Amino acid sequence: MQHSVDLLDLPFEQGGHLLLKHHLRKLPAGGELVVYGGAVELPIHLRVWCRMQGHQWQPQRKTRDNQTPQVGSVIRGGPCANRWKGAERTGAVDPRAEHAVAEHPPGKWGLAARGAQVEAGMPDFSFGLDQKMVVWTEEAPRFYAQAAAAQWDPETAIPWDSEFALPDEVEDAVVQIMTYLIENETVALMVPARFLSTLHPHFREIMQLLAIQAADEARHIEVFTRRASLKREVLGLSTVGGQMSLKTLLDEPDFALAFFLLSVLGEGTFLSLLWFIHSHAPEPVTRKMTQLAAQDEARHVAFGMAHLSRHIQLDPGMISRLANAVHMRHAALQHTAGLNEEVFDALVLLAAGCWEHKALSKGYQAVMALQEEMDTLRQRRLLKLGFSQELAEELSALHTRNFM
Repeated sequence: MQHSVDLLDLPFEQGGHLLLKHHLRKLPAGGELVVYGGAVELPIHLRVWCRMQGHQWQPQRKTRDNQTPQVGSVIRGGPCANRWKGAERTGAVDPRAEHAVAEHPPGKWGLAARGAQVEAGMPDFSFGLDQKMVVWTEEAPRFYAQAAAAQWDPETAIPWDSEFALPDEVEDAVVQIMTYLIENETVALMVPARFLSTLHPHFREIMQLLAIQAADEARHIEVFTRRASLKREVLGLSTVGGQMSLKTLLDEPDFALAFFLLSVLGEGTFLSLLWFIHSHAPEPVTRKMTQLAAQDEARHVAFGMAHLSRHIQLDPGMISRLANAVHMRHAALQHTAGLNEEVFDALVLLAAGCWEHKALSKGYQAVMALQEEMDTLRQRRLLKLGFSQELAEELSALHTRNFM
């Protein structure tokens, strides 16, 4: 069956090709499209374009309306004639749709958006994280929506212009704590950023979550650095033990294990620390920034819990793997000093507020209570994931003394 399209005087390269594509898509298999047009260059453009698109082209002249314009007969042929025909669909855009998210999306889907039609002959990409079981949680869209809505501007959200003057020793304690927070937030940025580059884009909500989590940590680093240097030119001490503890997080190659150690145990413990600093903050800047940072970290912990809960449900053997990761990390760090001594002392002084004997004793007891709270909440999260009470107590006790 023969169809026709008249380009009139519309040049091929200025929109004529779109009309041609529109009519070609309507052709049945083996159909023929006769092209009319008044542009002198039309036969040349048709010949080149058909060769590139996989069509067969045959020049001819026909009379139309008592005229003899340049015309070309285009016959569709070859597997590439219509790029939409035979294209593979990459799931559904809405992750709530049935089978929307593939269990193991192939590398040939590449960077295509989920729900796109992927043309045959795509290059084969290599993504290390390409299994739904390892990275996915049905809560991902909700977590991302919450995170996107809760973003805050460091310049306007923190009362930087607040007037305050602390005793030198208290200001030094705040600076030391901020120095400690900065390096811990740095590793909390680098871990998701590292895995982000290996994640299959088919899991777009996880990709977005990791990206916004890294952005959260970048913002925390900014405000903690700004507070530390607000009244001091030199920051506090970073210790070997603290750096070694954080290095074990960077060195963990497994996605599930890394986020268990970082988010469930580390950031979960850090939540208690941030709220402790918030409650004992001696001025409004520290109080506000730790409140906002804690709200961000709570989302990170929630994501870690959700994706690990799903993983454990599908693979009960994951429990033993997670427990082993804690044992291995403890063994690697058992000869280190643990929590930076300067940080511990700074927390005591922060809670005390001064050098008065009773105040220092009260500050010390507050830090002891903080560590007990950290242990209780770690156990609670482990129990929620499916660990036994005995194993939860054991693993919480083995968690690094550096908190993160």
